[in-house]
Amino acid sequence: MTAPHSTPADRLAPVDTAADALFVYGTLRFRRILTALLGHVPPGTPATADGWRTVALRGRPYPGLVAAPGATAHGLVLTGLGPRTWQILDAFEDNAYVLRPLTVEPAPAHRGRTWAYLWDDPAQVCPADWEADVFAGELLDAYATRLETAAHIRRGRR
Repeated sequence: MTAPHSTPADRLAPVDTAADALFVYGTLRFRRILTALLGHVPPGTPATADGWRTVALRGRPYPGLVAAPGATAHGLVLTGLGPRTWQILDAFEDNAYVLRPLTVEPAPAHRGRTWAYLWDDPAQVCPADWEADVFAGELLDAYATRLETAAHIRRGRR
């Protein structure tokens, strides 16, 4: 059974935004994407999540993380995020994601929990894995340019 979709208003409620970390496994692994969204790149450490798979999603350039016994998802654990950064990242995520604690290896050296945005719409999951190198080679420039343009427009409105 699929859990109800999270809403931005409640997804961050259980997160200690001053201490917790975020496991990123898709587009947020790329420095250019983080810079476009946040204006900086938070500290990140390579990590894996056993029992999880990074899947391609129908009609989307970004992936989802789904439970998959025997699989291993690769990504980064971002630390030192703070409340404003968590809010920006949460607003960036599709509402079909749920934010849940996740165990990663190696265990990060931070005092809080590690969270991940898990995909919650099985109908949109493709049989293929999402490949970071394919995204980097074919889609990263256009995707990052759209984010950079949006960030420039937002800054101009302030």
